[in-house]
This record gives sequence, structure tokens and C-alpha cells, in this order.
Amino acid sequence: MLIYTLDMFGTAVFAISGILLAGRLRMDPFGVVVLACVTAIGGGTIRDMALGATPVFWITDTNYLWVIFATCLLAMLAIQNPRKMPWYFLPVADAIGLAVFVAIGVEKALRFGASPMVAVIMGVITGCGGGVIRDVLAREVPMVLRTEVYATACILGGIVHTVGLHFGLETAAASLCGIATTLSIRLAAIRWHLSLPTFSLRNS
Repeated sequence: MLIYTLDMFGTAVFAISGILLAGRLRMDPFGVVVLACVTAIGGGTIRDMALGATPVFWITDTNYLWVIFATCLLAMLAIQNPRKMPWYFLPVADAIGLAVFVAIGVEKALRFGASPMVAVIMGVITGCGGGVIRDVLAREVPMVLRTEVYATACILGGIVHTVGLHFGLETAAASLCGIATTLSIRLAAIRWHLSLPTFSLRNS
């Protein structure tokens, strides 16, 4: 129940990030809902399609859609000036949602018989896939490719999760270890603006 509650929280937070981007681009309400949906459930949809988990999770559990629609409505009514929000609110909430999404992606992949490596990849896709779709639709370079440590935190969290299971940890304990790892690294990246070295080619 705790993981499910956090999953719904992450769904709402990811939806808000899509809503804020739609607001900056002056989209109509339909555009707001589209960006919110792809951000919140896009990664999990890609994961389920890759694993052959049909129907995908939000078709069998429509609570995800209701959370997104309610978030859109409340956000469009309440968030008129995002600058009034504390700067850390959305990044920290996003980090919590990200950590939970990665753990859910890893666990679902393992339940479908995927190898640990594939499970980690599915965790990363679950956490980052929706944001990539959102940014592509908005004609921006995906955030996961250009900002602080993000996907790397997902990878390390997924590795800790699968390694914990390999060494005999129970599912819940391994999931919590993975969540704690992803969350800690992401929060550290937010606090100290950590990033990986960039790759650039010298002009010839």
C-alpha cells in the first residue's frame, strides 16, 4: 500500500511537470492534459509494451488517469505563478516519484522473467521515459540528457535493487534499498548541482 500510494504521488508530481511545461508554451487545456499524461504514464506504458504486459497498467487501474485529470484541473486553477512555489518543492517531489517509479519498473520486469540487466533498463525507462516523450513533444532536448545526475541515479538505484535480491533480500527490502539509493543520489545532485562530464567535439 505504501508503494502504491507513493506511485500515485509520483504520478501527480510527474503530471505537474508536464502541466508547467505546457503552461510555459501556452498550450490549450487539451495540450495540458496530453503533456501531463505522457509525462506521468509514458514511461510505464513503454515498459509494459516492451515486456508484453498487456493490457498496460493504466488500462486495468484507471486510478492513474483520475489522478492525472484531477491534478490537471487543480493545477490549472491554482498554479498561476509557479515562481511563488518554493524552488525545492518540485525537484524534491520529482525525486521521490522518480525513485518509486524505478523500483516499480525493476520489480515488474523481474516478475515477467527479465534478467537483472534488463530489469534495470526497464526501471530507467519507467522513471525517465515519460519525461523524454514530454520534452520531444515540446521540441526540447530531453531533460534527462542535459541536466544534473538523473538517469544515473536511476541506474544505480536499479542495480542496488537487483543486487539486493541476488543476495537474498526480500522483495520489499530490496525495493526500499533501491528507492533509497535513487532518492539519495538525486537529492544530492539537486543540493550540490552534481552532473556528469559533458562530451563535446573540438572545432576542426
